Amino acid sequence: MLSRQFVRENPEVVREALANKGVDVDLNLDRILDIDEEWRELKSRGDDLRHERNEVSSTIGELKQAGEEEAAQEAIERSQELKSELQEVEERADELEAELEESLLELPQIPHESVPVGADESENVERRREGFDDLRELPDDVEPHYDLGEELEILDFERGAKVAGGGFYVAKGDGARLEHALIQFMLDVHREQGYEDVFPPIPVNSASMRGTGQLPKFTEDAYRVEGTNEDAYDDDDLWLLPTAEVPVTNLHRDEILLGEDLPLKYQAYTPNFRQEAGEHGTETRGIVRVHQFNKVEMVNFVRPDESGERFEGLVDEAEAVLRRLELPYRILEMCTGDLGFTQAKKYDVEVWAPADDMDEGPAQGGRWLEVSSVSNFEDFQARRAGIRYREEHHESAEYLHTLNGSGLAVPRIVVAILEYYQNDDGTVTVPEALRPYMGGTEVIEGHDAVGETKLGGE
Repeated sequence: MLSRQFVRENPEVVREALANKGVDVDLNLDRILDIDEEWRELKSRGDDLRHERNEVSSTIGELKQAGEEEAAQEAIERSQELKSELQEVEERADELEAELEESLLELPQIPHESVPVGADESENVERRREGFDDLRELPDDVEPHYDLGEELEILDFERGAKVAGGGFYVAKGDGARLEHALIQFMLDVHREQGYEDVFPPIPVNSASMRGTGQLPKFTEDAYRVEGTNEDAYDDDDLWLLPTAEVPVTNLHRDEILLGEDLPLKYQAYTPNFRQEAGEHGTETRGIVRVHQFNKVEMVNFVRPDESGERFEGLVDEAEAVLRRLELPYRILEMCTGDLGFTQAKKYDVEVWAPADDMDEGPAQGGRWLEVSSVSNFEDFQARRAGIRYREEHHESAEYLHTLNGSGLAVPRIVVAILEYYQNDDGTVTVPEALRPYMGGTEVIEGHDAVGETKLGGE
């Protein structure tokens, strides 16, 4: 969340920055400022009452010793009045404090000053492309991954829907081996980059979701697996994680780290669950948008003055996977209007999938698929989750910066491999870097169908 002091001292900066982000926060921001002003007035009033009560109380004994019983009784009555009034002031201040905290949770992160101003994704800025100078020779008509996957019997959409419903799929045979290989390959790449492995719980509690910014903003997008209130959420509710960012960032919730521990670099493989995936029309076919998907996530905890440099390093660490797989890709910087709720700065790493001829694709046709969003949250998540650090034990603690990036989203890499490494005979060449992870398999040739009736056929 944003610092209340920053919001109080820079309301117009906040207003303009969030307007650039496409967020209408006037009413909420004005309410925050009003609450904060009343809260500060009450705190000041409370200090005055406390001071007066202490002074009155100190005179009671003196008055009794001096035999001034009537004056002493008046002082006692005044002390009780002050106590009652102070209690009312403190109770109201506590109510406002809670309301202020909840209101600040609803206020988005402001963009970093280096982020290009733009209204929406059409104004994102392409920074560079990689891998297009030496493209492999492709078939004249590249078959989409969803058709090829079914023909090779490595992707099964009907049985995925039968088992779990729309938006789920089954990877089998070499399709399953390909996903497993990619996960282990990605983990090995990032381990070489200095990442420590974490295998977190898949369900996460509401405090964890709130700490990284998924709650309260995105309640409807998440899968709640245990809760007592259908219309809201409680701290003991459990959710299927939408990204490993949630549990890994919250490993250090309400902790103070030491400067010597930083930067901390964690990586985690998890399945991820999102209600909103699969609700985007043309994206419902295939495995580009599904309700459950595998992903390796990188999470960094850094000093504030190092987060800019670490952000660029994190982008490079995500790219390394694509470089080794020899897949063409591009780096896209999000403009202010396409930043998420929690992000101060974000780059998307987008792989090229050549099968679909779409306007936004490169000259060779195809389309771009986001496989990693690399984000700098600055101290936004750290404030929500209470994650601080101090250089030495005797120094005061301050909020650190958090960053994360996918390294990478597995299904979309599968899409890119099936389409970019496709051969004229309908087989798929396994990228050289993955072959050791697939027992030396060089070509995916497919499998025979199982059952009396072939899916989609006779």
